[in-house]
Amino acid sequence: MTMTSTPSTPGLQAPRRPAASSPAGRRGRRPRIGAGDQLKGGPFTYLCLVVVGIGSLFPLYWTLVAASHDQQDVLNTPPPLLPGTRLGHNLQAAWQQANLGKAIVNSLIVSGCITVATLLFCTLAGYAFAKMRFRGRGPLMTAVIATLTIPPQLSVVPLFMMMSGIGWGGKLESVIFPTLVGAFGVFFMRQYLIEALPYELVEAAKVDGANNLRIVRSVVLPVARPAMMVLGMLTFVQAWNDFFWPFLALNQQNPTIQVALGQLSASYTPDQSIVMAGALISALPLLIVFVVFGKQIVGGIMSGAVKG
Repeated sequence: MTMTSTPSTPGLQAPRRPAASSPAGRRGRRPRIGAGDQLKGGPFTYLCLVVVGIGSLFPLYWTLVAASHDQQDVLNTPPPLLPGTRLGHNLQAAWQQANLGKAIVNSLIVSGCITVATLLFCTLAGYAFAKMRFRGRGPLMTAVIATLTIPPQLSVVPLFMMMSGIGWGGKLESVIFPTLVGAFGVFFMRQYLIEALPYELVEAAKVDGANNLRIVRSVVLPVARPAMMVLGMLTFVQAWNDFFWPFLALNQQNPTIQVALGQLSASYTPDQSIVMAGALISALPLLIVFVVFGKQIVGGIMSGAVKG
């Protein structure tokens, strides 16, 4: 019986079977995370989130506790950690002593006007710097950003003289008009529109015969809506909490909410429980705004963070 051998072709090799990986090797490898997969947190992650959440909410809780006790209870050692029974009395006292009703209306007017104007002007300026080509665009944007490095205290004296010279001393106009547009808002909207608004979309609108106003209304504003929600929230909170310039420009008969709260604590021995009650009243509009627009604000932040 003769054995015949199959001649091997030079340059060709029989295909090799892939070696089966051992179970230990498979267990030792970390699973790859795809683009659509979601990360799952462990117990330590949730513990950290709970600690951070409690730490963030504790100042608001302490304001509620202090506003529901009297002065003596707040100054005790250790202080109370549970709400008391004087919340309604302290809220009424703060409302009457500082004229918080008029102060809240003034703050709503000031914050609303500043927010609307900032969204309009910063979106227009951001679109111009992001997608329009004109001479001096780079140096002009650099000058806008450079204004962020100027301390606002340097402009207080000339700004106060200007507002007094045109007859706006003690009026809400002196607080609204100097802050209708900000360099941060222009830079924020420019950076967002550079990534979110393609040139092809603007060129297509021009080919269809749309002018700049129509492009802004039909193309730019729908694309910029998520960023506008974020910028609007930041602007409203900043205008609502502003104290320095309204304290100088307004008087006690026409205050904003922060100036009115300053009046509550201006006495020699202020009642801390009433001051905390006033602070609780001033925080309620911000909480309402965040509850109503929180979903859109978080969606705007996430749409700016996820690209492609």
